[in-house]
Amino acid sequence: MKTIFIRNGEIKRKPIVLLEFPYDQELKELIKTVPGAAWQPKLKAWAIPYSDEVTSHLLNLFKQKAWIDYSQFKKVKITKQEKIALPAIDTGIAQEIEKFTDWMRNRRYSESTIRNYVHSLSLFLRFTGNKNPAEISNADLENFHKDYIIKNNYSASFQSLVINAVKLYFSTRLKRKLEPIAIERPKHPRLLPHVLSKEEVKAILQAHQNIKHSTMLSLIYACGLRRSELLNVKPEDVDSNRGMLRVNQGKGKKDRMVPISEKVVELLRIYYRFEKPSVYLFEGQHSGEKYSEGSLRKVLKSALKKAKIQKPVTLHWLRHSYATHLLESGTDLRFIQELLGHNSSKTTEIYTHVSQKSLQNIRSPFDDL
Repeated sequence: MKTIFIRNGEIKRKPIVLLEFPYDQELKELIKTVPGAAWQPKLKAWAIPYSDEVTSHLLNLFKQKAWIDYSQFKKVKITKQEKIALPAIDTGIAQEIEKFTDWMRNRRYSESTIRNYVHSLSLFLRFTGNKNPAEISNADLENFHKDYIIKNNYSASFQSLVINAVKLYFSTRLKRKLEPIAIERPKHPRLLPHVLSKEEVKAILQAHQNIKHSTMLSLIYACGLRRSELLNVKPEDVDSNRGMLRVNQGKGKKDRMVPISEKVVELLRIYYRFEKPSVYLFEGQHSGEKYSEGSLRKVLKSALKKAKIQKPVTLHWLRHSYATHLLESGTDLRFIQELLGHNSSKTTEIYTHVSQKSLQNIRSPFDDL
């Protein structure tokens, strides 16, 4: 079991709590459920807002997941405006949340969604002072929004998460709607996807001499896969005769088929002869063990260094580049939507905003001066 070291810190004169631990994807996802949690690259630690009950909250959050070492942590005197004081959750409310958790598991919600919803609902019910859920009204949610979310400057995504969690709980457990009139859904910023040129992609894919590393990165780009989709691929998912790759249980637990070229199939054949994986196409140090997400990120980081690319490229940039390059080569948006596994065409349409071909066809009026 890993150890998480916590200590005091300060950002813009506001007290924070810093968490340090060896990289672990599960622990990282748990920390991300804490409101206000953010990675601090310079400190090489996760930072969360300080509160009097922070140690007890962390002990509960990481129970049976990690040891908490708070020997370097000290209580800090904070002003009334900065203080975040919520009562501990009582036994009755905890049991009700446990029933809600069971309900979500029975309906096959993902574990990350369950963790996020449980934490959000717990915060809200603690804010109400462990009020009987049957007595909670729209006004309680509006007060939580005004006096907790807005006052503490939490993000729009956290606001939406809380609203979704609370509405789901009340509609399923208490069979009534909680529709706060005073709260509007926050507008999320529209962020354009990052796209690499074909020359940059080629440099990244050819950077590694290690056949396993180059094949993993190549398959992400060649088929527009998400990180988790790549790591879940099994040898039998590759249909070389039909030139198709089966993607099982992608985002939203959807299966889909993706075309795979003969060039990629040949690369996979060479890789398979060298590695001979038993269960997953890409395995870790032990046979039958799935390759880890952290190791895959390191593979990309190493490729970027070898290719001398200074951009902060992530694995998802390869997927974005796949979609954009397809669009620039004339592939219909509807087909791209299917290949990427998007529910809505609106999600896919964002690539039209970064397509070099479509934008360069626009003539600037400056040229006519």
